[in-house]
Amino acid sequence: MTATEHKKVLLIINPCAGKNSKRIGALDIMNKLSSADFDFEVRTTRCQGDATTIVKEVGADYDMIICCGGDGTLNETINGLMKLDKRIPIGYVPSGSTNDLAVTLGIPTEVGKAADLILSGKKNGYDVGSFNGKYFNYVASFGAGVELSYSTPQLMKNLLGHAAYMINGFVIKLIPMLVNLKPIHMKIEYDDCVIEDDFYFGALSNSTSVAGLFKYDNQNIKLNDGCFELLLVRGLKRKTEVFSMLSKIIHQDYDGDRIMLIKTKHVKITADRETPWTLDGEFGGNHKDIDLSVVHKAFDIYSDNDTLFVNEDNE
Repeated sequence: MTATEHKKVLLIINPCAGKNSKRIGALDIMNKLSSADFDFEVRTTRCQGDATTIVKEVGADYDMIICCGGDGTLNETINGLMKLDKRIPIGYVPSGSTNDLAVTLGIPTEVGKAADLILSGKKNGYDVGSFNGKYFNYVASFGAGVELSYSTPQLMKNLLGHAAYMINGFVIKLIPMLVNLKPIHMKIEYDDCVIEDDFYFGALSNSTSVAGLFKYDNQNIKLNDGCFELLLVRGLKRKTEVFSMLSKIIHQDYDGDRIMLIKTKHVKITADRETPWTLDGEFGGNHKDIDLSVVHKAFDIYSDNDTLFVNEDNE
């Protein structure tokens, strides 16, 4: 089925995401949909959680849902979608500040080109994560620096994009935080393995990068293989090790000891205290017991990065 055969489209727009030039570009989406003879309805989000509510209430009436916003808006859209009995393809028009997931999926950050990709009809099945019953698109994380994404001022995000996180994170907060932060003692269970230790940071992700800082080898990442990558950073033995650890991160030196990278389908984490988490860059609450799992091919998403998807003919 080609994209032009989809007639009823729900277009969700977050008017506060990204820079002003990208917000204005949302008009391009409506013009392109009109030229393709789509019957679409536009809904604008006004507060956090709106996209989830919209999709839950009316999403089942449509053949396609297009989300225009940042990773957080897409997260809300997918959380609404997962409550429906109907599997509906998602089109993502990234207009946020960092758009980590869009880069991974090969979705252009220029609004018109992203709309053209949707109209091409090219899509792939995509795995999402479940976090204590709530869903995340590409990353759930805890530990040092996780609050940097949701504590970075929106004005700074809009003006500087990804550089805002780097300035707010590394220069202002992250290095002092690593030096002074007390690691979190956790019991981590995955597959048939159990690890109990102190950790500074952890992330379960389905992406080639996390927050633009942790980079993974693209050849080892598949976005629809039913597995996510679990990254764990153990506590430092001495504070002076902070710079060597940052060097390992920058050079993707995940040595299996201080920095572990594990492919898994299910993780259970028990922490010694309530710990803040982020889901796709937004605050996910404080938790002591966490159950994380992968929902294999939860939905189809319009994307153009075939190298990151398992070829269904070879499965």
